[in-house]
Amino acid sequence: MSDVARVVMVVPTYNEVDNLAWVVGRLHAACPGVDVLVVDDASPDGTGTVADALAAADPRVHVLHRRAKGGLGAAYLAGFAWALSRDYDVVGEMDADGSHQPEQLPLLLAALPDADLVIGSRWVPGGTVVNWPLHREAVSRGGNLYVRLLLGIGVRDATAGFRLFRRSTLEAVDLGSVRSTGYVFQTDLVARTLAAGLRVQEVPIEFVERVRGASKMSGSVAVESLLRVTRWGLAQRRARARDAWAGHHREHEDAHR
Repeated sequence: MSDVARVVMVVPTYNEVDNLAWVVGRLHAACPGVDVLVVDDASPDGTGTVADALAAADPRVHVLHRRAKGGLGAAYLAGFAWALSRDYDVVGEMDADGSHQPEQLPLLLAALPDADLVIGSRWVPGGTVVNWPLHREAVSRGGNLYVRLLLGIGVRDATAGFRLFRRSTLEAVDLGSVRSTGYVFQTDLVARTLAAGLRVQEVPIEFVERVRGASKMSGSVAVESLLRVTRWGLAQRRARARDAWAGHHREHEDAHR
């Protein structure tokens, strides 16, 4: 990217008091010119207070306080709206737990000239995961295969949360109509980007399982994601079938005129 591009990484937090300052420090060591927006969902452990202290000490750090825990997608939508209203050129996503290594952000930035959305991918050649049990890897790989087959997209890690959007991409995908609030939000934004005819590029990263704090992923979250993707896929197939039938019907009528 050009040196004049304004970049902000949106970092949603809920009970990340042990990780936030550590991750933000690593991010600014790796990319001193990148701003950070912490979107805290009223963490009871004091994460919001830590975020405010970081912002008070560093003009590159900003904080958006939300009143309650409202889901990952809702936090990102709030962060995107904040960033777009402040004229950032590039808006990124990154977890606060260290699983997305800030030192790898330059890899994503380097890919942005040829893409509208860059994804730090675990499942392209060169991508890896560290400290994941086999069943967790199988669930993630299987879920992404299901997404590719059902939605007919080629992205191998559509559920990944380490990514960069161009401002123009977020403006093109109609964020106001997004209803997915949980982890399926990531898949939703990939599908919308591709449907808008925009370019998605995956960059291999090393994903590291968190070492401090508790994971926010649960069985109910995974089920929500699966059900939503299934509904989208079936709706797309019904729409394609209707279009094909209408086209065939028109051809039949034209042939008999």
